[in-house]
Amino acid sequence: MSDFEKPQHEHDAPIRRGVPPEHKMLAGRYAATRISTLKPPMAKVPNPISLLRLLNTQQWLFFLVAFFAWSWDAFDFFTVSLTVEDLAETFGKTKTDITWGITLVLMLRSIGSIIFGLAADRYGRKWPFIINNVLFIVLELGTGFCQTYEQFLGVRALFGIAMGGLYGNAAATALEDCPEEARGIISGMLQQGYAFGYLLATVFARAFVNTVGHGWRPLFWFGAGPPVLIILFRLCLPETLAYQERQRIREATPNAAKVFMQEGKVALKRHWLLLIYMVLLMAGFNFMSHGSQDLYPTMLTNQYNFSADSVTITQVVANLGAMTGGTVIGYCSSIFGRRFSIIVICFVGGALLYPYTFVNNERIMAAAFFEQFCVQGAWGVIPIHLMELSPGSFRTFVVGTSYQLGNLVSSASSTIESTIGERFPLPPKGSTKRYQYGKVICIFMGCVYVYVILLTLVGPEYRGRSLEASADEDLADVAGPVAARKVAGRGVGHGDLESDAEKGRSEDIERV
Repeated sequence: MSDFEKPQHEHDAPIRRGVPPEHKMLAGRYAATRISTLKPPMAKVPNPISLLRLLNTQQWLFFLVAFFAWSWDAFDFFTVSLTVEDLAETFGKTKTDITWGITLVLMLRSIGSIIFGLAADRYGRKWPFIINNVLFIVLELGTGFCQTYEQFLGVRALFGIAMGGLYGNAAATALEDCPEEARGIISGMLQQGYAFGYLLATVFARAFVNTVGHGWRPLFWFGAGPPVLIILFRLCLPETLAYQERQRIREATPNAAKVFMQEGKVALKRHWLLLIYMVLLMAGFNFMSHGSQDLYPTMLTNQYNFSADSVTITQVVANLGAMTGGTVIGYCSSIFGRRFSIIVICFVGGALLYPYTFVNNERIMAAAFFEQFCVQGAWGVIPIHLMELSPGSFRTFVVGTSYQLGNLVSSASSTIESTIGERFPLPPKGSTKRYQYGKVICIFMGCVYVYVILLTLVGPEYRGRSLEASADEDLADVAGPVAARKVAGRGVGHGDLESDAEKGRSEDIERV
């Protein structure tokens, strides 16, 4: 066994090179290590403030532009969830009919992740990111002007394609150049752009819907504005250093496009089983988030008769819990391991399901805070976990597509819950029919937690894996001798691949 295949600790195995030991491990040996590798490595990690100080100015700017874009992606998605009843009244449809607008977005996101993911891996992170946000502007405005149910479904379907392209790009932009020690906490902070976007959608829905005229439409018109600022922000930034390094290696070959295609063939041949696993895992995670969130406002208003203000406050509290949980558990995953952190917090989340769905007064806010702490705490590990699992040459594509195919599998979450919930009627309130949505959400989420725990248990973990092109053996095998010398760090005509920023990062780490 080589030094690379003989790690000091199984959690630390992939730190030095790009191909994890599980790639060469027999199935029986792999299965036998699923329990033993859950043992927390108890890695020595600096305190959160020290970790955040490791990022230089450019790395912070990359994180911020990715965070804001991901936040507004979530805002745009939840504008429909928060206006289901208003949309149903406008278009003369049932609430279940309107949830198909949510389902269509989730179903078609995978198309966007494929298109924009491949574009970002081939041509860079910057321009696919900008085009994504241009489409957000157009389609959010379009939603606000829809006059029929069919127009609404059509625009939301297109919106799903646009939304699908952002997640992988945002993760790569924020994390590719991130110092290794800070990955966990930055991953958690990035993922909470989702909760932050939900919080913003909740607040602005209360501010605009049925308050300034035109019903629900001003919320969507407003949603088209901030992406303009995000586009201007991204235009001021370059490509990530990791992508620039990879592009230099490709351009050292006679045909960079051919190398890119060959990298895809190698990645598919070597990692196909891992890619299937990532999709299955993301299906569970997306069932977990959408199952706990999409129909929750409807449960509060329809089953428990919460006022609009009470729903808003409860949702704000829940999303504050989500943002806290993602950051805390993301940081903890660098100490205890990615898989261990996900499994433990899922057990806690399962234990909190009863108060989350059966408390019928203002005390449900505490349960909402801690339940979303757990849901988004598990999610806080996901951006860096997916980045570390993904083949380097197709990182944006694989991260985005596995996430969005998981969304596709889970796309009917709210429709399933709504449909089953209508089988458990409650006494009506006037002409309004009422249902036991809480019971359905509780049972549904219990099943989802069990699924996520089992999938995480059987899956691999490459905590600490290098995200640099110089550690990517797939690229080294394809690019040939000249580019391979670059991968090894010797360079041909460009000198050492380590930039001044990278050297400064190493010095910062040593000081901490």
